[in-house]
Amino acid sequence: MIYHVLWQTVMVVHFLVLAYIALGGYLAWKWPRLIWPSVAFAVWGAIQLTGLVECPLTALENWARERAGAHLLEPGGFIDTYLTGVVYPPRHLAEVRAGMVVVIAVSWIGFAVIRHRRQVAGKSQTSTA
Repeated sequence: MIYHVLWQTVMVVHFLVLAYIALGGYLAWKWPRLIWPSVAFAVWGAIQLTGLVECPLTALENWARERAGAHLLEPGGFIDTYLTGVVYPPRHLAEVRAGMVVVIAVSWIGFAVIRHRRQVAGKSQTSTA
């Protein structure tokens, strides 16, 4: 029972990590310190897409699934199991990935614009004081 709960918890955490990879830059618009974790998670996500290293969350989920007597994740891991073919057709994988890059890039560009505007506004307030 504990392994069943563990792999399901890891699955939820994995969804949250993917959401943060996509949306972390937007959170940084409000809380600027979140930009660096956003960048780190996005870089890690890009490394994962190369297939050179296994995601530790995937490894942990498979470990717990195995002990719970459940099927392991698809060979492509979390994304191939829960998203590709479920949320979008496999033939659109390239478009989905490109869309994610655009979403992330827009969030980072928006962060840079907002940061610049705040700096300019801060300078103009100190020069008028």
